Amino acid sequence: MKILLLNIDQRFPNLALEKIALWHKDDEVIWDMPIMASQCDKVYVSCIFSWNKNLCRQWEGIAEIGGSGYDITKTLSKQIEDVKPHINWGFTTRGCIRNCSFCIVPQKEGKIRDVGDLLDLWDGKAKQITLLDNNILGLPNHFDLICKQARDNKIKVDFNQGLDHRLLTDDICKTLKKTSHTEYRFAFDHPSYEKTVTKAIDMLRKHGINRCMWYVLVGFNTTFDEDLSRLNFLRDRNQNVYVQRYNQCVLPEYIPLARWGNQRHIFQGMTWEQFLARPENKRYAMQGKKDGRKRKNNE
Repeated sequence: MKILLLNIDQRFPNLALEKIALWHKDDEVIWDMPIMASQCDKVYVSCIFSWNKNLCRQWEGIAEIGGSGYDITKTLSKQIEDVKPHINWGFTTRGCIRNCSFCIVPQKEGKIRDVGDLLDLWDGKAKQITLLDNNILGLPNHFDLICKQARDNKIKVDFNQGLDHRLLTDDICKTLKKTSHTEYRFAFDHPSYEKTVTKAIDMLRKHGINRCMWYVLVGFNTTFDEDLSRLNFLRDRNQNVYVQRYNQCVLPEYIPLARWGNQRHIFQGMTWEQFLARPENKRYAMQGKKDGRKRKNNE
């Protein structure tokens, strides 16, 4: 059989398609060549991001289409879901203990549970593994196991989707400190979390973890001034940030904000006002006022 796999999102790896490819390891698997569709016995299409959903329309009735960007109720068969691809990235847990209004994980995946461990993902050679777990600290014993496996096998861990700062404890911080890692990531999703973020930063510093990266959700249910305030709060505490625009928020005032925050040497090296004062950015200074900083996003 000839099997065609199409990753609609292109730039981003797709775990479902990787599992399907392994399931069809005895067949001829062709990646991302739409022109071959008529010559293939089966076509699988996956779309993770909703803004790419329209690209799936041409495949309706022709292909098996799935992915959270197309249909959050569509799942892989149990046989394919249980495939353990040793590709050095993936999930060891599914689900989440939270119910954030901007997130589809609870609706799509349900309550948190473990679905494997680090060795299910590791090819036995790689020096680093990227974990896509949504809230691994929600299962503290499982988190300890993952970190122990990383230390025992001298693997650097990238908790790519971030860790829940509200679940940090002294013991967890000690574990984070002694585990080889890329920069730890957390989230400061709303101004109401300022106290818990302060507590988390202080706790991490107490255990020798002085600078982390913080996802800052913007364009959802906060004003521009509130978003800027969170960035300045983190900058004042020598943290790194990633301005995460909700659903690819295209409000014009957020373009310079992301350019400032997401370039670390610029974010650490100059204030927002200094950034706007640069000749190439002066047009944004008036734009922010014209578009109305006080308006509430997503209303």
